[in-house]
Amino acid sequence: MPTFNVIVPEGRLSSEQKTRVAVAVGRTYKELTGVPENLTQVIFIEAKRGNSFVGGAPLDTDQISVEGHLRVGRSVEVKRSLIERTVEAVAQAAAMPKNDVWAHLVDMPASQMAEFGHVLPEPGGEAAWIAALPEAERKEIEAIGGVRRAS
Repeated sequence: MPTFNVIVPEGRLSSEQKTRVAVAVGRTYKELTGVPENLTQVIFIEAKRGNSFVGGAPLDTDQISVEGHLRVGRSVEVKRSLIERTVEAVAQAAAMPKNDVWAHLVDMPASQMAEFGHVLPEPGGEAAWIAALPEAERKEIEAIGGVRRAS
């Protein structure tokens, strides 16, 4: 359902910090939307120093940029809370000031998104979507996140 690309300077986050960030993003999304954490994807993209610019100048900070791709249908209030809480959660999980965390949300129609090889349902239709999948695929999805990671 949602995919969050987390762009960080190369080597900025340890494996443990990445896990904490991923768990925090998934938990925040679930709390605000009800979408199970095992359906929230977080991808870390490490950028070499000198490859991030603002205003034409290379960044000289440890800025983290979080770009969330989600299905259309969330209210303005939910999206604002999601941005604010994601910034807070990522800053805490990465042990950095929140002014170094930038976040953006991109709404897309569910009909233009596919995961696990299937076009996604509208928000709120996750349980029925999973139930309608072939058994092997359903079990694969249900098993994701079965081992709780440290938070």
